[in-house]
Amino acid sequence: QLQLVESGGGLVQLGGSLRLSCAASAFTLEYRAVAWFRQAPGKEREGVSCISGNGGSTKFADSVKGRFTIARDNAKNTAYLQMNSLKPEDTAVYYCAASSDYYCSSGFGGMQYWGIGTLVTVSS
Repeated sequence: QLQLVESGGGLVQLGGSLRLSCAASAFTLEYRAVAWFRQAPGKEREGVSCISGNGGSTKFADSVKGRFTIARDNAKNTAYLQMNSLKPEDTAVYYCAASSDYYCSSGFGGMQYWGIGTLVTVSS
């Protein structure tokens, strides 16, 4: 069964860090861009970060630049989102998604597969 599974969410205090993982099964991430999205209560889903198929190109939403990094390990068929200096406004369900393309699109579009999400809560 084709699926993406996120892990690593949880409760963290203001200024803390978390690392999210996104593991794919039954298909390879190697030739696909992988992106992270988030959806806070009452808000629309937004793109957070994206990484190209070989990791050579990345992009970040302005709200997380300088605090979040994205990486991937194609040998493990897994992508990661390292989140540092977390703020209460980072509280959301975080989703990973795999694109049908090798490179990230300008508007975080083109996602073909989605995970079910992992909750990140940042307390003040």
